Amino acid sequence: MATNYVLIDFENIQPKNLDILRKHPFQILVFVGASQSKVPFDLAMAMQALGENAKYIKIAGNGKNALDFHIAFYIGQLSLQDPDAYFHIISRDTGFDPLIKHLKSRKIKIQREKDLAEIPVLRMSAATSSDEKIAAIIKNLVGRGPSRPRKVKTLANTINNLFTQKLNESELTALIEELRKRKYIVINQGNVSYKLPK
Repeated sequence: MATNYVLIDFENIQPKNLDILRKHPFQILVFVGASQSKVPFDLAMAMQALGENAKYIKIAGNGKNALDFHIAFYIGQLSLQDPDAYFHIISRDTGFDPLIKHLKSRKIKIQREKDLAEIPVLRMSAATSSDEKIAAIIKNLVGRGPSRPRKVKTLANTINNLFTQKLNESELTALIEELRKRKYIVINQGNVSYKLPK
């Protein structure tokens, strides 16, 4: 299973819900500014509970976008070591978006979320209704850019990997059929094309 790296821009967002990552195989990197001398107790406790899957990275020096450049560097380094990984930048900073667009064009699976709960695999675990599941699948497919699955079987595997509990064949077929009925996908001889929202 591909690793999900969560890179938190702590200057921009101080997440209060880090504990939702505990049941999932994430690697969490919290980037702390050079002048940030304290982290909230709740965050420190949640990080400690994540053990070796979580670490702080205190950046060296101050300056406009200094922390953002550190995040970009780590994504580059990690994507070379782990080319199948997924990257989630947790930040409200839209300045990351051009970088994300470029990385997607290089087949790196990456997106920016404003909250940890927006990470697709977490949305999938929280999704109970068919509409919630479809919304989470669509968000994931939109985030993949040009690297979306082109075959029905690959799409089924992709959807299955989003859920913490594996789906059976009939559940996967029903979700794919629902995507087709809602006109998000077109299936032609086992091939899939997409009509997703922007």
